[in-house]
Amino acid sequence: MMAALWAFAGYLLGSIPFGIVITRLLGLGDLRQIGSGNIGATNVLRTGHKGAALATLLLDSGKGAIAVLLARWLGGDIAAVLAGAGAILGHCFPVWLGFRGGKGVATFLGTVIALSWPLGLMCCAIWLVAAAIFRISSLAALIAATASPLIAVAMGQSLIAAAVAFMAALVIFRHRENIERLRAGTEPRIGRKR
Repeated sequence: MMAALWAFAGYLLGSIPFGIVITRLLGLGDLRQIGSGNIGATNVLRTGHKGAALATLLLDSGKGAIAVLLARWLGGDIAAVLAGAGAILGHCFPVWLGFRGGKGVATFLGTVIALSWPLGLMCCAIWLVAAAIFRISSLAALIAATASPLIAVAMGQSLIAAAVAFMAALVIFRHRENIERLRAGTEPRIGRKR
């Protein structure tokens, strides 16, 4: 019962659609009708408001981190893992938006950093290196997500590895359209318009 409660609490926190909240507060319109229709920071950036995109990035990553840290403080390591998994599930499939949410990259990184900061920093470094080499944000995210459970296993963090594998699978699933564009060679590069 407690395990389910921690996962559910993480889900509710993760499902707060900060991108939509911020764009509405700033009078930027309905984010779901802009660009890709996604609720994450990348799509917020398409409104032309960099501050809104940065705030969305920080809040989306922060909600994953807060879910983990609160759960660890109040319930221990297993609670933290369950709350973190719930947070990214909530971001990707928020109940408030008919289960149509974001792709989970920012929430994934925030959650992983809170679960294990060395692992989180390595994931961020992998994303940065892959983005610098390939100049494709989605590909960098997919590489970092795929590598994260392998790194956790190598670090001897089996519990975290299992949770991160679940979260990475969600990120990959939410990037289905990006993967198709990558295969077709039509995925936009960083700094270029679609």
